[in-house]
Amino acid sequence: MTEAPLTPIEIGLTAAIVTMEGEEPAILVAGDGAKGETRAGLPFGPFDPLAHRTFEIGLRAWVEAQTGLAVGYVEQLYTFGDRGRHARPGDTGAHIVSIGYLALTRMPENLAALRATGAGFEPWYRFFPWEDWRQKRPDILDKVILPSLEDWARRPAKPAPTRALGRRERVRLCFALGGSPWDEEKVLDRYELIYEAGLVEEARRDGREAALARQTMPRLGEPMRFDHRRILATAIARLRAKLKYRPVIFELMAREFTLTELQRAVEPTGETSTATGGRPAALFRFRREVVQERPAPGLRLGARAS
Repeated sequence: MTEAPLTPIEIGLTAAIVTMEGEEPAILVAGDGAKGETRAGLPFGPFDPLAHRTFEIGLRAWVEAQTGLAVGYVEQLYTFGDRGRHARPGDTGAHIVSIGYLALTRMPENLAALRATGAGFEPWYRFFPWEDWRQKRPDILDKVILPSLEDWARRPAKPAPTRALGRRERVRLCFALGGSPWDEEKVLDRYELIYEAGLVEEARRDGREAALARQTMPRLGEPMRFDHRRILATAIARLRAKLKYRPVIFELMAREFTLTELQRAVEPTGETSTATGGRPAALFRFRREVVQERPAPGLRLGARAS
């Protein structure tokens, strides 16, 4: 009996590098056109066990090679190994398992040098417009996403669902229906539902039945290479969670900032303290809504490491 040949496995490293551009969070995307792809993607490269002693060393090496950035702090995010995540039609090559990393930085001063490498920072709401609550509830939720998800949730699942919660319950919890609160950390859960319902281009590209059955696809943000939008969703969720328990307001601001900019980051509590010994002093606290979208810096862009 002839045994089937084993599928070779390769390890890749993917970086979600976040900064702030003005009042908007931005993500570093690598140049389009790699290996025939025309969509934006996160910087990624292979792990070479002969050249790289650790995953982190490998990550630093190819991020600098691709973008010219010398990575300082990085945080391992998750391991992404779903079958077909890098497959293309006719591709019979190795199965690629990618280890995702989250890196944080201030906006670099020399953007021209960065763009010369084919990389650049893009607003992350370009890829996730339904997550942009800075001004108000996004219109795209009520006009496009929720009607489509509710229609999908009413249809029987094929095959029978193995999840503890059904489609309707998942939609309710993830998208704050029926009195459920909006949880800004459920970025990945929301994207997974939208993907399962076949509402994003990645689902059609991956051959999802729900997407192939649609005559037209709604415009729900820009698609990304491979499963990079899923990796970015994971990074955004991680960052939003970290900002709830890590007071990083001074690190988040530019190296030089005005008093007005600092004042926008705090708010009065309405209470006073007599600990000063003089007249009661007003107490202030961090404005959480200011830092919800702002990362802590962990990647330095100055002199490169020697």
